[in-house]
Order: sequence, then C-alpha cells, then structure tokens
Amino acid sequence: DSISIWYLYLLLKEIFLSHCCQVLLFYCHLRYGIAAYRKYSSGGGYPNISLSTPLPGIPKPLFASVDGQEKYETKITTLENGLKVASQNKFGQFLWILSLSSFSKYPSGIAHFLEKLAFSSTAQYGSKDEILLTLEKHGGICDCQTSRDTTMYAVSAEVKGLDTVVSLLSDAVLQPRLLDEELEMTRMAVRFELEDLNMRPDPEPLLTEMIHAAAYRGNTVGLPRFCPAENVDKIDKNVLHSYLRNYYRPERMVLAGVGIEHEQLVESARKYLLDVKPVWGTSSAPNVDLSVAQYTGGIVKMEKDMSDVSLGPTPIPELTHIMIGLESCSYLEDDFIPFAVLNMMMGGGGSFSAGGPGKGMFTRLYLNVLNRHHWMYNATSYHHSYEDSGLLCIHASADPRQVREMVEIITREFIQMGGSAGEMELERAKTQLKSMLMMNLESRPVIFEDVGRQVLSTGKRKLPHELCHLISSVTAGDIKRVTTKMLRSKPAVAALGDLMELPSYEHIQAALSSKDGRLPRTYRLFR
Repeated sequence: DSISIWYLYLLLKEIFLSHCCQVLLFYCHLRYGIAAYRKYSSGGGYPNISLSTPLPGIPKPLFASVDGQEKYETKITTLENGLKVASQNKFGQFLWILSLSSFSKYPSGIAHFLEKLAFSSTAQYGSKDEILLTLEKHGGICDCQTSRDTTMYAVSAEVKGLDTVVSLLSDAVLQPRLLDEELEMTRMAVRFELEDLNMRPDPEPLLTEMIHAAAYRGNTVGLPRFCPAENVDKIDKNVLHSYLRNYYRPERMVLAGVGIEHEQLVESARKYLLDVKPVWGTSSAPNVDLSVAQYTGGIVKMEKDMSDVSLGPTPIPELTHIMIGLESCSYLEDDFIPFAVLNMMMGGGGSFSAGGPGKGMFTRLYLNVLNRHHWMYNATSYHHSYEDSGLLCIHASADPRQVREMVEIITREFIQMGGSAGEMELERAKTQLKSMLMMNLESRPVIFEDVGRQVLSTGKRKLPHELCHLISSVTAGDIKRVTTKMLRSKPAVAALGDLMELPSYEHIQAALSSKDGRLPRTYRLFR
C-alpha cells in the first residue's frame, strides 16, 4: 500500500545518505591522511574545531572590498523663492518633502487630517483615480506620511517620467480642490483610524502619544499627532486654507530626488514650482508659529481594560504598559550621536524577540531585565529627537499585579546608565548602530527620506561615512556625561491598563533622583 511504499522510500533515502557520508570520509582519508580522517569523523563526540579556522584543502576565499564612503555626493540648490532642491544620483525614486507641525493656533491633528486628504482631486486631475492612472503609465506609486514635525509627499516612478512626477506633485500640494465630499470621506477615515488606535493589541502608538503629551505638556511636539475626535468636525476648507497659506511655503519645502541628475531636477523644479500661485493665494507676512519645544515632564494615565485586546486560541494576557522617559537632546546638537549609541546599548525588545537591530541578546534591557525577570513581557528603549529637544524612554509591560516591581526595575536601569560602560559593550553598541545605519540606507525610501529630512533641517546632508566616523568617536566618557545630564530632568511617564499598583509620580521622580533607583518604601495596614 501507499504507507509501505513511503516507509520503503525513507529507508532507501537513509541508506543512500549513509553511503554518501562513507564515500566522503574515505575520500578524506585518501586525500589528507588518517589524522584528518579521525579529526572529522570521530564517532565519540564533536570535533573541537574553531569556526574561524579554515578547513584544509579549501581555496582561500576572495571578498569584495569597499572604502566605506558614499560615492554619490548630495547636491543642493536653493531657488529664488526659497525652495531647496536636493538630489542623490543613486537608485530611482523621487520625493517631495516639506516641514509641517501641529500648532496651537490651529485645531490639533490638522496634519493627520491632511495626510488622509493628500493626492485627492486637484486643478489638473479630477480625482485620485486619475492621479494613480497617470502614475501607472510611468510605473509609479504615491504616498503621504506625517510625523510630529514633518510631512512627506512621496512619488516613486521611472526617471523618464520626471516632468510628469514633479508637475503632479506640484498640483497635489499647491492646487488641491478640497471638495466637500472629499472632506467628509477624510473625516470618516480619521474616525476609523482613531477607533482602530484604541482597539489594536499593540499599544506602542498610543503610548508614544501619551509620553509626548506628558513630556511637552500643551506645546509643539506634545500636541496630538492623531486628530482628536472633537476636532474632526472643526476642520473645514477655510481652516485648511488658512493653515496651508502659513505653512506650505517654498522656504519650508525641499524637493528631493534620488536616482536623477541634479540639473534635470532643478530644471523641472523651476518649471513647475518656481512661479506657481497656490490655490489659497499668498500672503506677504505669514503667521507661522516659531515656538520652541518646552520640556515639562509629567504623567499621563489611562485606565483601560486590557483583558480582551486579542481573541483566539492563544490570546495575549492582560498586561499593564508603562513608558518612562527623560529629556535627551536635539538632533542638531553634538550629543545626538552619543544618545543614539546609548539607546542602542540599552536596546531590549519583547520576551520573544531576541534578534534584530536594537533587540540583540547582549543589550542591557535583554540581559538585565528580560533575562532575569521572566514575568516581564517587554522592555524596549526608544529615542525620539526633534529640532529643539529629544526624549529617551523605556517601554515595559507586565501583569498588573507586578507593576510596582516593574517600574523599580526600569528606574534602576536608568540610574545604571550613569555608570561606566564596558569597552566590549560600547564597541558592540557602536558596531550595531553603524550596521543598522548602513543596512537602512540600502533601502531606497529610507535614503531619499534621509536626504529630504537632513536638507530640510540643516540645509546640508552628512554622508554615511561621516556619521560612521562620529559614531566611532563616541567614548565611555561621552555616554556618562550625556546620561548624567539626562538624569537631571524631570521624568515623563505614560501608563496604560490596570493601574492599581502604579507608584505615584513623586515616587518615580524620587527613584530617578536616588543612587540606586529604588522606589520609596510604602507600608499598608491591609493587603
């Protein structure tokens, strides 16, 4: 029968493989002698051979060599109206990027609203479908993404379609029609995303919102990135035109192209972006909010039932999520690189995520936290940096009954950052950071985002080999200095879930001001 035939096949296969091994060992015996035969065929145990020792008789490999430097320089031209044109003649994509933030003079979340409204009907194109069909002729796609300080309108297409792409971008950004039905569809999309944000099992986006609200209470990057539900109906065509008139200005924009000759990109920019009048008109005195981010510290708590965040045969257990952060620095400061190395040194991850950049098994949060405290489900370090300030924080998750102990473990890790970093630990973190930097810059979307963001914020671009040199120059003294400075700031705390065992903000602040990071003892009459 079929089962017998299958067993016979497996038996013959085993005999064949065994015969092949015997032939290979016999060849080794003839070629290299009895010593080599015994070395590689000992039946008693595994041979004690170093993985760095080459096998005998194997030709020496020849590896490709590189000088580690970027071959293609980033070229930058500023047009007469203030718009910057940057290009990197590598790969094959285009990007339009412009500065944008949520400011108090407008309803919070207006950038999120515009993200959903992007690439709708324009003066030249009657609908989003027409835009997509035009891009398809050049193998192109489009996307719009907003962060706390930047909005990116991006198009990827063939180089031959450069004029069409720049013309389309100009039309999408400067000539949107903002029809009533489009605004209503955008309101529906925003409401759906807000509902999804509160229902998804991964709490990281919501915690990030909360930690920024705690760290920069009521100002600049502390304002909501997602449009609050109460502001959805307040945003109409007049509000959008007022906002666009003040912030979508040439001097706040960068047209960045990757995989295109610089002269061609500048020529297209002059043709479609130099003397174009936006649909909202122009104003000689823009009412731009130039507020500087003010770090305040504080706590934002949200009591939430996390017992049913995921259903199925293996549901996620009920967890309480805590994020504690301290002020770091702006990405324009020299200390930005040491903070990036410190963040990589802390690393961490989830209890089942041992691999990947930033989650390595040799990072402190993995060795000192997840390895020693099996009941903790997550301990991850994040570093957010902006033009005026920055935030280094640790996100941890555990059962609600062990929240107090979890918070104390995290505060102790913050205090231990101020100690001396070991030479091997520091070198490993620097190597991992350089590796992650170079690996990310292999991706085309990342490289043109890097070009756009750097030119937008600094007016120039540091090449990868320059950044690698800065990373290599970081010393243990630099890590200790930036950590000591960071520990002087007030903590920012975000807490989500069952918070019955959460220590008070004053106790967390006292722990971060102590020598050992321990929370003040509390005594209860009744348990």
